[in-house]
Amino acid sequence: MNPWPPEMTVSMTTDELRSRLGRVGIWMPPPAWIGADPGATAVAIERAGFTSVWIGGGNATPDALELLKPLLAETSKLVVATGIVNIWAWEAGRLRSDAAALAREFPGRFVLGLGVSHAPLVTQLGHTYERPLAKMEKFLDELDHPAEHGADSELPPVVLAALGPRMLTLSAERTAGAHPYFTPPEHTAYARKVLGAAPLLIPEQAVSLATDHGEGRAAGRAYAERYLRMPNYTRNLRRFGFGADDLEGGGSDRLISAVIPSGAAAVAERVRAHVDAGADHVLVQPLEASGTFAAGQVDDLAAAMADLS
Repeated sequence: MNPWPPEMTVSMTTDELRSRLGRVGIWMPPPAWIGADPGATAVAIERAGFTSVWIGGGNATPDALELLKPLLAETSKLVVATGIVNIWAWEAGRLRSDAAALAREFPGRFVLGLGVSHAPLVTQLGHTYERPLAKMEKFLDELDHPAEHGADSELPPVVLAALGPRMLTLSAERTAGAHPYFTPPEHTAYARKVLGAAPLLIPEQAVSLATDHGEGRAAGRAYAERYLRMPNYTRNLRRFGFGADDLEGGGSDRLISAVIPSGAAAVAERVRAHVDAGADHVLVQPLEASGTFAAGQVDDLAAAMADLS
């Protein structure tokens, strides 16, 4: 099935994308943020057996999609996606034009992830963060029917960063599916119920491969600390039984264990739990001790994921 509205022309159906993606991909910040060569990083990810790489950071600059080209050009099959584009930073017609051009140059290999971001980040862009669901609805309307820029071009598949029921419902009704972030498998099961069977469900899963659980929890806290400042995430975690004590000081042991597993066996088990809960494709984000993306651990991560990928 394809959940897209009849009037929207896209370059690839949901089922075609589902088939291309397989089970496991990688989530990472923009390579430039960590001093990594984008093409070489993408090659290493593809060579390790991962089928996609999703680039975070909001993709909020005018050249954001252009910066994805080396990841696509240096690989042969890797799906490259935005995880996500902050819609407050873009005019919909311009984004459609840039996204359609990338999809045309690399057929079947680009996915446009969109999100409403978070109040502090939107404020930095000079906007007031209000009525984010209405903002996304309007943006999708404009993306579907742009007043200018590429009105006759095909969009790549679109997915939405979605946590709560209303954004998940919008994902199912208007796009190819949902890309939740910083969530446990219990959220995946919930999201699948809201979405229904047809839309894609692509959660992110941060992990530490540290064999020492104390080191793993420390890496998890270093990573979680910045996300626990964002009300969207803390509000969602409260839906799944985490309280104020769990959300303070970088996260309780219970929270870190639930959201950022450590050790190869626990990592594989957690990714499998997302799949069993209804995920189509799980994006794994390996962490350094500092809580930042561990580009050098891609091969070790692939070994831990061997039964899934």
